[in-house]
Formats: sequence, C-alpha cells, structure tokens
Amino acid sequence: MFLSWFSSFSSQAHKVFFSTALIFLLLFLFLLLLNYSSLIYLEASLHDYHSYALIFVVFPQFFIGFLYTVFPRFLNTTSITRKIYIKHFYIYFFSTTLFFLALLFSFTYYMFFAFFIFIAQVFSFSLLYKLYKESKVEDKNDAKWILISFFTGLIAHFLYFLSFFEFEYSYLLHSLALNAGFYLFLFSLIFAVSQRMVPFFTRGKTPGYVINKSKYLMEIVYILLFLKVILMSFDSFLLNLLADIPLFLFFTKELVRWKLPIRNSEAILWILHLSLLWIPIGFFVSICESLFYFYGIYFEKAVIHIFALGFFLSILLGFATRVVLGHSGQTPHANKITVYCFIFLQFLVILRFISALFINTNFLYLLFIKITLLLLLLTLCLWSYKYLKILLK
Repeated sequence: MFLSWFSSFSSQAHKVFFSTALIFLLLFLFLLLLNYSSLIYLEASLHDYHSYALIFVVFPQFFIGFLYTVFPRFLNTTSITRKIYIKHFYIYFFSTTLFFLALLFSFTYYMFFAFFIFIAQVFSFSLLYKLYKESKVEDKNDAKWILISFFTGLIAHFLYFLSFFEFEYSYLLHSLALNAGFYLFLFSLIFAVSQRMVPFFTRGKTPGYVINKSKYLMEIVYILLFLKVILMSFDSFLLNLLADIPLFLFFTKELVRWKLPIRNSEAILWILHLSLLWIPIGFFVSICESLFYFYGIYFEKAVIHIFALGFFLSILLGFATRVVLGHSGQTPHANKITVYCFIFLQFLVILRFISALFINTNFLYLLFIKITLLLLLLTLCLWSYKYLKILLK
C-alpha cells in the first residue's frame, strides 16, 4: 500500500519537494519558538540557525520543486524524469532531516549534513544548467538569471562553510556569505521567478493587460543588490543608504510601470500582486533604519523579516496554491482559507516589525517575537490543512 501511494505521490517533482519543504518550514519555526522559549538548546547559535536554515535549507527546496516543474517549459525541453528528480529528493530529504536532528545534539554533525545539502544544490544547479545548454529557444534571459542567482547561492553557501575556519577575516566572510545568500541568492532567485510568472499569470487572467517590464530589469536588480551586499560588509548605516535609496526608487518605479490590476483581479492574482509591494516597502524601511540609527533607534532585523515574510513567504503561498491546484486537475483559485491565511500573514509582517521596535525599550520584545512565531505557525498549519492534504493524496 505504501509503495503504491508513494509511486503516485512522487509522480510529479513539485509534490515531493513542496510537501517536505512545507513540513521542514513548520519544523524550523517550531524549533525557533522552542529556542526562544528556552525549552530546548540548539547546538548552532540562534543567528546561524535562523539565518542559515532560512536561506540555504528551507526556502530553496520550495523553489527547486517549482523550477523542476516549470524550467523545462521556460526552455521548451523535455520534462525532468522521475528517475532523476527522485534521487535529488532523497538527498535533500534525508540530509535536511538529519540536519534538524543534529541541531539538537552535535554542531559537528550539523555542519556535516549541511554540507550534503550543499552537494544536493550543486546537483540541482547542474541539472538546470544542462537543460539551459540543451535548449534551442531564442529568449533564455529569464532562465539565465535564475541560474545566475542559483550559482551565486552556491558560492555564498561555500563561503559560509569556509567562514567556520579560524582566520583573520572569518567573521567578515561569514557575514558576506549570509548577506549574499539572502539578497543575491534568495531574493534574486525569487524575484527572477516572480518577474517572469506574475505578469504572465496577470495577462492570462486580465483581458487587455500588456506586460511592460524594463528591458534590463534583472541586470539592474542584480547589480544594485550586489552593491548592497558589498556596502553591508562595511557595517555602516550611512553607506547602506547608497544602496537602499536606488533600490527603493527602482522597484517603486518598476512596479508602477507594470500597472498590475490589483483592485480588479481575482484573489489568486492579487495575492501575488500585493506580495511584490513588500519589496519597495522593505527598502524604504531599510532607509528609515539607517536614518533612525543616528538617533539611537534600532530596527532589529525588521527589514529582513519584511522581505522573508512579506515577499518570500507571501508569494510562495500564491505560487504554491496555483501549482498544487493546477496540477491536481482543479482550477487555480484562492478560496476563503487561502485569502484569510494571506491577509493574516500581512498582519504578521506588521506585528514582526512592531516587535523589532520593542528592542529599543526591552519591553515585551521576546513576548511579541514568540506571539508572532506562534501565530505564523498556526497560519501555515491552516494553509497546510487544505493544500498539504491535496499533495499527499
């Protein structure tokens, strides 16, 4: 019975990767909540666990499942066979499972299994790059920037491991690896997919809508993000303004140019549209953070969480809803549960920002963090009740 179920369950790449990635995300948040509540002790530092697991372990597996499904369509090549993607899935699944277990027992094993996750990502990149090379389509620009973002992530991932060797610049390398992983890998990869799919979905659902993106959109975004990562290495709020102001202005201008019909779209679309609005909001908050720093007011990673919850997770729910329903033979739509989960997630972004401000007074800071985490877990469990059930059937 199990073999029959697993054969059906693993018949599409997105089903196995989405399901386990969602479970790992819930586990990641649960362990984080337990750690903040002093109920468990993690072998890795909270900063390393929080940052590394988010950037290199949890979120990438969602988009690897998505890319294994849509990348061949981008490039008009043959689909990735089950024989290939299931091998990758096994490496990801067992390495990630053991990675989380090792967090409770041994830092050495934690790093060991983390390295296997890195190896799995090398395999994923090689597979996608092979499809890119074999493709005969003329316009491969979007696929190219997905691969560039992915390859940058591999470099950042490798630098992260190097930073654990004791030498003069190990702290700088560690910081550079996490910043590059967040902005040049995760942010760049998710935006590269979003700028391809969101206008495409909008045109398909909105008669008369015309895609109007900047000609060198990804080139400009990547260069500005690269500048931000370099300037962040100097740990100067004044220098950060040199990166954040152009990013805020560019993304604001770009999204205005897209003219997304937010008010006239069905829920499955405006969920994606609103997710993109957190990008300029995030860079605006980053500008404010730099300015308020001179008055002794700190924002405690508020910008990172605006992007992680507001942009990454929100658009992930939108994409996942479409893919899960579409590939199960149902019309992609956002029912009441999906809409409520999405709206509540936007409230949690604001609550996390408020929590960050409490660090300036040390009043109720940890309480608000734990409340936000608990509510986020409940929100994702509610979404999972509907969509994980479809994936597992």
